[in-house]
Amino acid sequence: MGESGTGTNEEARPEPVLLTKPAEGTPEVVVTFEALREASDTLAAGQGPIAVDTERASGYRYSQRAYLVQVRREGAGTVLLDPVALNDRIDPFIAALAGSEWVLHAASQDLPCLAELGLRPARIFDTELAGRLAGFERVALGTLVEHLLGYRLEKGHGAADWSRRPLPQDWLDYAALDVELLVPLRNVLEDELARQGKLEWALEEFEALRVAPPPPPRAEPWRRTSGIHRVRSPRGLAAVRSLWETRDSLARQRDIAPGRVLPDSSIVQAAIAAPDDEDALLQLPVFRGRSQRRIAETWVRALRHAARLPKSELPDPSPPHDGPPPPNRWADRDPVAAARLTAARASLAVIAEANNLPIENLLQPDLVRRTCWRPPDPLSNDAVAKALRTGGAREWQISLTVDALATALNGVAKD
Repeated sequence: MGESGTGTNEEARPEPVLLTKPAEGTPEVVVTFEALREASDTLAAGQGPIAVDTERASGYRYSQRAYLVQVRREGAGTVLLDPVALNDRIDPFIAALAGSEWVLHAASQDLPCLAELGLRPARIFDTELAGRLAGFERVALGTLVEHLLGYRLEKGHGAADWSRRPLPQDWLDYAALDVELLVPLRNVLEDELARQGKLEWALEEFEALRVAPPPPPRAEPWRRTSGIHRVRSPRGLAAVRSLWETRDSLARQRDIAPGRVLPDSSIVQAAIAAPDDEDALLQLPVFRGRSQRRIAETWVRALRHAARLPKSELPDPSPPHDGPPPPNRWADRDPVAAARLTAARASLAVIAEANNLPIENLLQPDLVRRTCWRPPDPLSNDAVAKALRTGGAREWQISLTVDALATALNGVAKD
């Protein structure tokens, strides 16, 4: 997939202008109810779409709450809001943003924590998703702003601990810059999507993203422990589960990111080593540290709990999957299904290339796998369209792919 856009010659493009501070300066953070009412009135009196962003503390805190909310609107300027200082009581702010289009970058990351504050958009425009649909290979905010607007954003604090107070001035400058150019970027991307005949596709995608429900909780989230593949016995997996659940409880109570309570690598190491007392546990590298020594007894209790479980309560090393197996196992499990998947992927790749789209945006890979593993029976274009629609595909995706996908599935079935 080639780089899309305005077609500007790379060599002729002038050096981007580095932005280190917003053009109008960085505003004071809203931390009082008086300032909240004033800022909300100003936003309500502004015009046009509202640029919205949040800052979280994912690598430091257990919660995914917003520790700072940034918005910008023509005629109102930029507002930086500290919801923590306001005890999340931001009703005037909610009212000021209601009914307007919000412009976000990678909206799926921000919408959940905004919803926790009662902030729910009537419409959205996602500049990252728009960039993907327009065919840009690199869709980070800074990259798109530089490529399309000619500015380079001062970056570097996205992974910082935004729960820290007071927030350093350079962090606030960074946060304000993240909404400084979102609306101009939105306008350029909208024009580009319209030029390519993809604007209606984008609007469907934005609406699907806006109304998407939160993902259901994982049945066994502990199985996502990094390095768990090294643990091969049911008893060892029980130790991973027990340590993971103990860590999760501690992290939740303390509002600390789980990896800061105990790294995944240490959970796996302890599960493999299976120490039977505190002295043996403290011989393992991470557990020798002062912070771990203080709670070593907690980890030992978790390990002992796993060691005493009856066999009937041990986790299954190969649990059933909600859906098809990994594609690399299809050839052994069901060669015909493997051939269907190969044919479908080849057909979809041609369509994606013809429309200058990432193949994963043309049709969700998991939906393709599910459809190929268990195609509709009887197989027809209408049946495939229904299966795709049931699986969450948008109408533009169905119209582009249903004929080729049905043909691929039928072709394999007839051989």
